[in-house]
Amino acid sequence: MADIIQFNQEEIKQQLGDLVKNTVEDTLNALLDSEADEITQAHKYERTEERLDTRAGHYNRKFTTKAGEVNLRIPKLRKLPFETAIIERYKRREESVEEALIEMYLAGVSVRRVEDISEALWGAKVSPGTISNLNQKAYAQIEEWRNRPLEVEYPYVYMDGIYLKKNWGGTIESIAILVALGVNAAGNREIIGAAEGGKEDKESWLKFLRSLKERGLKGTRLIVGDKCLGLVEAMREVYPESKYQRCMVHFMRNVLTEIPRTRSKEVGAKLKAIFAQEDKAACLSKAAEVCQFLRENKMKTAANTLENGIQETLTYTEFPREHWTKIRSNNGIERINREIRRRTDAVGCFPDGQSALMLVCARLRHVSASEWGVKVYLNMNRLYDLERDRRNEAVTSSSAV
Repeated sequence: MADIIQFNQEEIKQQLGDLVKNTVEDTLNALLDSEADEITQAHKYERTEERLDTRAGHYNRKFTTKAGEVNLRIPKLRKLPFETAIIERYKRREESVEEALIEMYLAGVSVRRVEDISEALWGAKVSPGTISNLNQKAYAQIEEWRNRPLEVEYPYVYMDGIYLKKNWGGTIESIAILVALGVNAAGNREIIGAAEGGKEDKESWLKFLRSLKERGLKGTRLIVGDKCLGLVEAMREVYPESKYQRCMVHFMRNVLTEIPRTRSKEVGAKLKAIFAQEDKAACLSKAAEVCQFLRENKMKTAANTLENGIQETLTYTEFPREHWTKIRSNNGIERINREIRRRTDAVGCFPDGQSALMLVCARLRHVSASEWGVKVYLNMNRLYDLERDRRNEAVTSSSAV
């Protein structure tokens, strides 16, 4: 047993880390010296007729790399300015480190956690102010992404608002961030818009929908959303040719709020049965049965809610059956809202609406760049085939007349 060799893994890791760090430091300093040689047309201490300048020592500068914080010896020249092509002037971090810091923050990592991770990975702690400055660079790209042209058609569009908190003059207020998710002609999901929406009223939705139209949103057959009067009125004004689908899940919740808690499970099963029918006529027939059941059991308010809202909740039945489960509710955008919540809950209260919007858009952009935006969500050929068949039927009917 005495001959067994034991390794101290932590010490080995530390030594390997130092070795890599020292190698990076030596390499960068050698490159800087080489650049100085090219500018002066001579090596250090070399005296030739071609020499344009002489060295005047150096100054030290910290530089953060993926291998850790290294000490650079920047050459100084007596006459000529020394401009290095390796490291930009006043730059303290390599580009990959900056990108990593921004990506961590936008992916939902808290500022304090980013500080700890940066210290563990690169040997240098990054201040919250530095992270904020880096994010300003990212926000310029995010704003460009938010206002990008919409060049393809989006047959299905899901819309919703998410409420966040802001501190306005010492008072905590709620602000709405309006989000639009589209399914394009290829069947992929895409975040097509986000904007600050005040109180999610008609004027906010009008402004949002008009901005989408100006950016090129077209070919929208169906808009899916909650029962928000502001949204319904605005879409009828901006996109009168589009149909409206009231979210099935929110509709059932509205009905169940009028039901005694002891009967909610029983009534909930009956409501689900409405949307399990094979076509719109069968759904309406089942809804009439449920309304009658509710009235017979003294739940008149719930019956009226069901009766008044069932038509706009069955719009999905006019589209391909294969799409029904995906277009009859706002569940797709609700998942996006949960992602937003996960990031914004770490912030708590925003200083203003613009900062809230930028962080939400940063999160949306991050999600869009993941597998979520690449995976085919719906086979849109079903929709186009159905529309073609309907056009052919219309032509045949008109010819027969």
